[in-house]
Amino acid sequence: MMSGVASRDKVKAPNFLAVDFFCGAGGTTRGLIDSGGYVIAGIDKDDRCAKTYADNNINESVDYAPARFLNYDVFPKTDDYEAGQQDELVEKLDSLLSYYKGKTPGVPLLFAICAPCQPFTTLSRKELSDKRKKGREKDRSLLTEASEYVSRYKPEMVLSENVAGIKDPKYGNIWEDFRERLNQLGYVTGSKVVCTSRFGVPQYRKRSILIAVRRELVREERFADLMETELLVPEADPNAMVMTVADAIGHLPPVSAGETHTDIPNHRARALSELNLKRLSSAMPGESNAYMASTEFGDLTLDCHRKVNARLNDRCFSDVYTRMHPDRPSPTITTKCHSISNGRFGHYDTSQVRGISLREAAILQSFPDDYVFYPTEQIEPVARMIGNAVPPRLARYFATYLVNSLEARGAR
Repeated sequence: MMSGVASRDKVKAPNFLAVDFFCGAGGTTRGLIDSGGYVIAGIDKDDRCAKTYADNNINESVDYAPARFLNYDVFPKTDDYEAGQQDELVEKLDSLLSYYKGKTPGVPLLFAICAPCQPFTTLSRKELSDKRKKGREKDRSLLTEASEYVSRYKPEMVLSENVAGIKDPKYGNIWEDFRERLNQLGYVTGSKVVCTSRFGVPQYRKRSILIAVRRELVREERFADLMETELLVPEADPNAMVMTVADAIGHLPPVSAGETHTDIPNHRARALSELNLKRLSSAMPGESNAYMASTEFGDLTLDCHRKVNARLNDRCFSDVYTRMHPDRPSPTITTKCHSISNGRFGHYDTSQVRGISLREAAILQSFPDDYVFYPTEQIEPVARMIGNAVPPRLARYFATYLVNSLEARGAR
């Protein structure tokens, strides 16, 4: 079935097997591999992530093969939704899971289920076309649909990550419903909002974490209560140091706005207009954009900001057209991280009048320096992949935590 696979007596057993649902460009998968797991496959319906995912995620055990990118829609096909490919995906997973469980007997299985976060973010609540509205509504059902795969395959562990706001009741209790479904399927669960900066990620990024372990396998010390109904969810990695922006990206060579470094993939900064070059050249690291009112070039405040500030008698949008603070973690890296008009995304070094590069954004998300995003000659698609990714260090920590939550490593 699998060509080029090592013989059984030479197989290096991983800490766990994994399937990464909604894998995108592979942030979660990178973390799972770094924690000693073997990622059988990542699943995503967006094939634009395929090359980035497969080229950067080579497993380090069993057959040393790249994690497979499975381009499937997880929903079932119906008269109302003809794009569904659940039957085909189940057939593929049945085959892969059977094979790899046979190669690594007793090794536990982890499902990473990190559904797209756009339906649950404040920034996503803009005017959308009818088609995109329907797509967003469908995406809000992804966790519910993913629980059906948990029901079918009964992995020992489940890891889910999403925006902090997913718990808001206005989204219909999707997070709690998912958790309750896992409880019904025989898992003990825990959930908490954490900040990635406390896990060695050089970025302030609040995320909801949900972890689950099959009830009969949980180590006693992992329970959060005497009734053994909830798992402890750490708020920080005790072994991680807080990493600053300068710590993370200070080693990279300078580039100018609109320039791409010839030797470092994705070290590319967006071009700036003359006006924005004047604005950013007047900005000091870590300060608000109040500086724009009195620069050497005059008042460079945007007219729209001036009107809003006057109407509300307050300064709004104070982070745009500003520089990061070198001695703190970065602000949240978004899909617009290449644009200084969309947040505090100016480089901290005042000799570099530009926004951060895509390479720097990826590093602030805790991707390794050699993780290449494709197409390398474009900005928008790469920024989208980076901003949407789960920070690999966060995934690595919680995957390790889950495996260590298993009593005697399950059946091993």
